[in-house]
Amino acid sequence: MDHPVSRRRFLRMTTASLPCLASTPLTVPHFNIPPRRRVKPAAVGSLNSLKTLHLAAELMAKGVPPVDAAVAVINPVEDDPKDMSVGYGGLPNERGEVELDSCVMDGPSGLAGAVAALRRIKNPSKVALQVMRRTDHVLLVGAGALEFARAHGFPEQNLLTEAARKQWLKWKENLSTHDDWVSPAEGQGERKRMPRPPGTIHVSAINSAGDLGACTSTSGLAYKIPGRVGDSPLIGCGLYTDNDYGSAGSTGRGEAVILSNGSAFIVHQMALGKSPTDACLEACKRIVRLNKSPRLRDANGRPTFNVNFYAVDKKGVTGGASIYPSRYAALGENGVEAKATAHLF
Repeated sequence: MDHPVSRRRFLRMTTASLPCLASTPLTVPHFNIPPRRRVKPAAVGSLNSLKTLHLAAELMAKGVPPVDAAVAVINPVEDDPKDMSVGYGGLPNERGEVELDSCVMDGPSGLAGAVAALRRIKNPSKVALQVMRRTDHVLLVGAGALEFARAHGFPEQNLLTEAARKQWLKWKENLSTHDDWVSPAEGQGERKRMPRPPGTIHVSAINSAGDLGACTSTSGLAYKIPGRVGDSPLIGCGLYTDNDYGSAGSTGRGEAVILSNGSAFIVHQMALGKSPTDACLEACKRIVRLNKSPRLRDANGRPTFNVNFYAVDKKGVTGGASIYPSRYAALGENGVEAKATAHLF
């Protein structure tokens, strides 16, 4: 029969074990936090930020925080009806409704804000900024996000342009295997799909004080199932910023970035000492390794999709990488340039 342990005996046993616990070393990752120093302002982003990325330098020189500068770079693209990747004119879901996602993250405060499945508001990045600054939350979705935007004076409008509507109608005429519904058999087998643009824009920026900020905005995968949310508004996926180490973001197949926690993984790699480009390459390798579904692999076992990553470190060094060849925009000492990504295949 077991005998109960008295309180006095229990305390004696616990106290006796403390020296052993104290002498046992704890294994923790070692991160070298770079010292604070002034750097050359820099920014990195998806290629569709090329025409407006110069705004980041101009605004940060005036004292505008990097996160606000990143949003300002993205706003003209959200406003452009000819750009079907984000904002006004973005391609709709399968019902013909435009649903927008965005997130922001501020390095100095470590705070973030995001909205998902937001309708009728053309600048989700601005709404995400208000979520970060005017609430104790990180992510608002759907009707709640729209109600919040209304309360803060954002005007509503129809976001579906005539050009986007025609594209959507053309897609509807070619449904069946070109939508996102997968049967149990198709879930494991090969399935050919019509290419659909996963429209997104990302910008990460660093100012001369070494402070970082970032924004990602998207209309999401064209003709998606209503309510689908990709990586763009998810902190750690569509972007991640750590003011001690760097900032990163992504475009491409959102589901792959979500499953690999892509942007947070890149910042973690930079914290371990990798350059922005090498850190992005490691994230691409991780996606390829985790991509086990036959319907998302070609005859050589490679992904049937692309993912692009962009990063800037604490020194203001920028970089980008992708699974397959791509390009990105970088702002540095030579102004704004379009650069080729490092790539795996």
